[in-house]
Amino acid sequence: MRAPFAEVLSAAVARRESQVVLGLDPDPAVLWPQAAEAAAGSGSPAERAGRAVLEQCRLLIEATAEACVAIKPQLACFERLGAPGWSALAAVVELAHAAGLLVIADGKRGDFPLTAQAYAQALAGSTATVAGEVAGLGADAFTANPLLGRDALEPLVASGAGVFVLVRTSNPGAADLQDLLLADGTPLWERLARLVNELGGSGSTQPLSDVGAVLGATRPEYLQRARELMPRAIFLLPGVGAQGGRAEDLGAAFAPGRAAGLVTASRSIANAHEQAGGDPAAAAAAEAKRLREVAWALGA
Repeated sequence: MRAPFAEVLSAAVARRESQVVLGLDPDPAVLWPQAAEAAAGSGSPAERAGRAVLEQCRLLIEATAEACVAIKPQLACFERLGAPGWSALAAVVELAHAAGLLVIADGKRGDFPLTAQAYAQALAGSTATVAGEVAGLGADAFTANPLLGRDALEPLVASGAGVFVLVRTSNPGAADLQDLLLADGTPLWERLARLVNELGGSGSTQPLSDVGAVLGATRPEYLQRARELMPRAIFLLPGVGAQGGRAEDLGAAFAPGRAAGLVTASRSIANAHEQAGGDPAAAAAAEAKRLREVAWALGA
């Protein structure tokens, strides 16, 4: 039986003194020069691109692991390469775990309960088959879409992995639905927040829950209310950097403690050299360390 995700994360945050999550959403058409070189040689375009994407992720993990607590691979960026992309993703998970990092699979899964169970097995569990047990991806946590309702989330929560439910996301179009007022006058995102709190065991005495919430760093004004509604949820905070969010504005997320908020950045780390100049790996390392210092101070 796996240890509760919140306990594992809290220990990792304390040990690594970091709440930074390295987002991995590699663009196979735009990679660091050293990574692009891995596409040379034999194989189909998908196989060669898969090698290059894997190398890009390896270089990023190697450069930033000291300043991070987890990675967050965007599954679509690997899946679009077909089987070689999925193989690259599996290798990235192994690299991250070898570096002492947790893995949050960003697939935003959500479907009917039977399918939700299959998603949980694929991402964080295993599947019984006539040929024996088949291991899944091995992620420690994953993101989930709540719009099919409670019964579609329950199999994901039952997996024992960490589940980060979309509550108020970082994209501009989030307001189209998530801010809509329900019959009682509250916005939809607040109802989703209450559902997260309920699924996480609102009566529990544990400081943090395995059921967390995705809250965009681009709208920090929502964080205080979100924390009132979800006092034990771990907040996954995407949107820092390229989307305009600032780590400095996220203090309300850390009210329960340092492990209660995870600051995630991808392009602002991977592309830091475009502004800073110099070696891409060195620039990525410097930006990850900067975010680490900012987030750590917020959680004090």
